[in-house]
Amino acid sequence: MNRDLIVSSSATGLEIALLEDKRLVEIHREQAGKGLAVGDIYLGKVKKIAPGHNAAFVDVGTPKDGFLHYTDLGPKVQSFCKYVSLAISGKQPDPLLKNTSLEPDIIKTGKMADVLNKQEVLLVQVLKEPIASKGPRLTCEVTLAGSYIVLAPFSETVSISRKIRKKEERERLSRVVESIKPEKFGIIVRTAANGRTVAELHADITAQLERWEQILGQVAQNRPPKRVLSEEGRTSQLLRDLLNNEVSHIYVDDKQMASQLKEQLRKQSNGQEKAVNYYSGQAPVFEHFKVTRQINASFGKNVKMASGAELVIETTEAMHVVDVNSGTKIGHRGQTQATNALTTNLEAVEEIARQIRLRDLGGLIVIDFIDMKDPEHRQMVQRRMKEALSNDRSQHEILPLSRFCLMQITRERTRQELDLSVSETCPSCKGTGKIKNTSLIIDEIENSLGYMLNELDYQNLRVIVHPFVEAYIKRGIISLQWKWFWKFKKWVPVTADSHYTFTQYRFYDGPEEELKQ
Repeated sequence: MNRDLIVSSSATGLEIALLEDKRLVEIHREQAGKGLAVGDIYLGKVKKIAPGHNAAFVDVGTPKDGFLHYTDLGPKVQSFCKYVSLAISGKQPDPLLKNTSLEPDIIKTGKMADVLNKQEVLLVQVLKEPIASKGPRLTCEVTLAGSYIVLAPFSETVSISRKIRKKEERERLSRVVESIKPEKFGIIVRTAANGRTVAELHADITAQLERWEQILGQVAQNRPPKRVLSEEGRTSQLLRDLLNNEVSHIYVDDKQMASQLKEQLRKQSNGQEKAVNYYSGQAPVFEHFKVTRQINASFGKNVKMASGAELVIETTEAMHVVDVNSGTKIGHRGQTQATNALTTNLEAVEEIARQIRLRDLGGLIVIDFIDMKDPEHRQMVQRRMKEALSNDRSQHEILPLSRFCLMQITRERTRQELDLSVSETCPSCKGTGKIKNTSLIIDEIENSLGYMLNELDYQNLRVIVHPFVEAYIKRGIISLQWKWFWKFKKWVPVTADSHYTFTQYRFYDGPEEELKQ
C-alpha cells in the first residue's frame, strides 16, 4: 500500500491529507494561532470540587474550565503535586527524580475532596479538546511523546505497543528499555520502535527528559493559568505517528517547511528524509493531487459508492448514525437477494471505515446494514470491518451485528469531528435550495459506467442527461465520450433531455429498460 502525506500551507494554517493508494482517508486542519490542543501541558488552578462527579474543575485559561476526574489523577498524584509545589516555589527539584521521596498511592475508590483542595495549583495535560459545550478533559498523569517512546514521570511501568506482535521483539524491547530508562520514570514503547537500536531509543528518552526539564523551568517562572509546554503542531504529530517505512512520499508546498521536515527526519536516522518533496507546481497542491475533489465527493449527508449504493450519515448529540442504502444499485444477474445484500454491505464496510477516519467520528457510531438472515454473512461483515479499521490509530471497539443487522462501534474522541460543507447554491433555484457539488456529476456517471460495463456486462448501455451536461461530455475533438470508449472498450451513446434538471441523469439498457433514475 502506498501512503502519501500532502501538506498545504497558508497564512490561516495548515491542511494535511493522508492518501492510501491515492485515496483520501484522513484530512486534518490546523489553524494558525490555535489555542488549546491535545497533549498541551498547563499550570492550572482548581476552581471547584464537584463531589457528585468525583471530579474537579480546573482553570487553564479556556472559556470553559477543564474537567479533571478522580480516575485521571493517577496513583502517584500526591507525589506529583508535592514535586510541582517545590518547582513553583523555586526550589528546583531534581528533574531525574533521584532524590525525590514518593508519597503513598491514592486508593482507586477515593474521593476527589480528600486529595485536592480548592485554589490548589496543578500541572495538568489535555486529554480531549473542548467538544460542543464541554470544556477540555484533563489528567495529572503527564506524558511526553517521542518518536519511539512515551515518557511518564512518577511511574515505573514499562509497556509495549500491542501492534508489535512478535514475541521475540517485544521481549527485546522490554529488556532494552528496562536497562536504559531512568528510575521513577515509566516508558510506553510505541509501534515505531519496532526494530530500533538501543542508541535510537536512548536518544529519544534523553530528548523527552530535556523537555521535562523545560517544563519545570516554565513552572518556576509562571503563575496559573499558563501553558508551560505546547504539543507540536498537527503536522509534527502526524509525522511522528505516521513516519515509518510505510509512508512513501510527503509533498509540502512550503519550501521552508519542507527543509525543516527533512532536517527533523534526518535526525531520526531512518532514511525517511528522502520521502520529503517540495511541491512547486502552479496548481494548488490539493488540486494537483485531487484531494479537493475527493473532499467534495466524501463529505455531506449522502455518500455515493461505485455500485450505485449509498451511505446516509446523520449526526446527533449522542451518536453518529450510518444507514446503508442499496439506492440505485443493480444486482448481478443470477445472484440471490441474500448475496446481493452481502456484497452491498461488504462494499459499504470499506467506505464506512474510510468515512470514520476521514471525518474523525468519535463516541458511539451505529450502522444500519441491509438485512442479512445468514449468521455467517453477518460474521463476514464484522470481520471485514475489523480489517478495514486496522489502520485506524484511534482506539475503537466493534461489536457483532445484532439480529436486526445493526453494528455498534465505539471510537475514542479527543477532538471535534471534522465537518466540511461541500454544497453550493443551486443555479436553478437561485439559492432557495442546495444540491451536491456539480463538478462531481461527471465522476458519478463515469463510476456508474465502469460498474455497469465491467461488472454487470451490459452491452447496449446508453445515458440520458441535461443538455448542458451532454455538451460538456461531447465537447472537443478528444471528448469525454471518446475517452470512455478507450477506457471501457465500448461505445456509450449520450443523448439530452431538456426536461431533466441540471444534475439528473438516467441509464438505459437498450431502448426501453431503465437502469438508473
